[in-house]
Amino acid sequence: QLLESGGGLVQTGGTLRLSCAASGRTVSNHAMGWFRQAPGKEREFVAAVSDNGRDTRYHDSVKGRFTIRRGSDFNSVILQMNNLKPEDTAVYCCAARSYLVSDASAWAPDYKYWGQGTQITVSA
Repeated sequence: QLLESGGGLVQTGGTLRLSCAASGRTVSNHAMGWFRQAPGKEREFVAAVSDNGRDTRYHDSVKGRFTIRRGSDFNSVILQMNNLKPEDTAVYCCAARSYLVSDASAWAPDYKYWGQGTQITVSA
């Protein structure tokens, strides 16, 4: 099970940090990613990180503003979000790929485990 935390309401230009921790399993050998879904829109890739933390991938809309990294124990993933914009408003879900699959994929079907999501609302 993946558990997200850190969501909330923030003003435009503000900062939030999302965390995703694994419960009942270890994900230190799994690539992980963040996806988001706004009301009435398709789920969208945000960022991904390889199992060893060395490779990252970002959606163009968040490059330079968001940073994804593994937690110090590698059993969690953190999404640092700076300079937030109203269009970032969505439910953010973390996801993990299968064991020993290392690539930081931007394709949702590549991910096997999903969290329930946390709401991010950015006010104008």
